[in-house]
Amino acid sequence: MKKKYWSGRVTKESNAMDLEEGVFTKKSAKSIALSLKRSAEKSKRKKAKSFQSAMSMLNFYMNRAGRNLPASRKKVLKKAKDELRKIFKRDKK
Repeated sequence: MKKKYWSGRVTKESNAMDLEEGVFTKKSAKSIALSLKRSAEKSKRKKAKSFQSAMSMLNFYMNRAGRNLPASRKKVLKKAKDELRKIFKRDKK
């Protein structure tokens, strides 16, 4: 029996935004944040504003990868959150 994961279906069928290929494998936090910003601003599949959509996709990826992410990768992705806030001129709450 083939196992199906809801997270894969969410990224294909939901109103989640379309991402650039390999966005979460980029080396720098800033390049991840800029890619998410570009995707959020051009996507027609999002329901929320661009900042919220970009941050949601980053959180979704981090939550789905969970314990499988090495500490060094988690550090880059957490820094990408800060970069997103800077790019969208949002204060950290």
